[in-house]
Order: sequence, then structure tokens, then C-alpha cells
Amino acid sequence: MPTAPEFRQMLRDVSLRVTGPRVAVLTAVHGNPHADTDSIIGVVRGELGAVSHQAVYDVLRALTAAGLVRRIEPPGSVARYEARVGDNHHHVVCRSCGAIADVDCAVGFAPCLTASDAHGFTIDEAEVVYRGLCPRCSTTTTPPFPS
Repeated sequence: MPTAPEFRQMLRDVSLRVTGPRVAVLTAVHGNPHADTDSIIGVVRGELGAVSHQAVYDVLRALTAAGLVRRIEPPGSVARYEARVGDNHHHVVCRSCGAIADVDCAVGFAPCLTASDAHGFTIDEAEVVYRGLCPRCSTTTTPPFPS
């Protein structure tokens, strides 16, 4: 995980002013992959004390727009944030507990950006969500489908 000086430099590199909330949110996202906003708010409040929900939402929006974090919205889940950006990776989501993990593209690069028919769109991102049971749930939960 980057250090506080490295987080400050990341902000400067994308022309964002360095503020305590921005550094704290960036640190929280790096330290808690796939965290939802409420979880990030909890981590930031633990670091800074009182900070409003709106301030964290505003920082997340700015960091996402600057390309420092990525917002993902797995089906059936609230928005989540991750620091892994720019590589068009995908996600696997546990049907039981909602755990999320990163999954690299099958052949090591972004083959899924070539759609069979783009319908005139200029495609710059593809999102694939794999679903199943995580290792913990697969030993404690009966799958909702035939084995």
C-alpha cells in the first residue's frame, strides 16, 4: 500500500488539492478493496474524527473522476470502490455473503473490449461479474442450484 507522501503525490499528479479528507479516503479505499461508502466513512472517521457523509461522497466522486479509484456496482449490491484502476479487470461475487474478489481477464489483457457488434459505440470498458460461492460459504451453505 502506498505511503501518505505517495498518496499526496497521487493527488497532485491529477491536479487535485491535497486535503486531509482526500488522503484519508484514498487510504481507506487502498486498505479496504471493494468497500462500500458506509465502510469508507467509518474508516475515514476513525482517522479524522468528524467528517460528513457528503464530504466523503464528494471526495469519492472527485477521486473517481480523476481516475484514482474505480466505482463498481455489482448487481444487487450498493456501489463499491477500489484502487485497482486502468486494467479492465473483472469481479467474482459470492451469492451468499456478498464477498468480492478481483479476476484478471482470461488471457492477460482486455480481449473483451472487442464486442461482436458494438452498435456504433466506442467501447472503452467492459464489466464481467462472475457469481458463485466463496470458499467459506461453499463449505457452510447449500448451493441454490444443482451440483
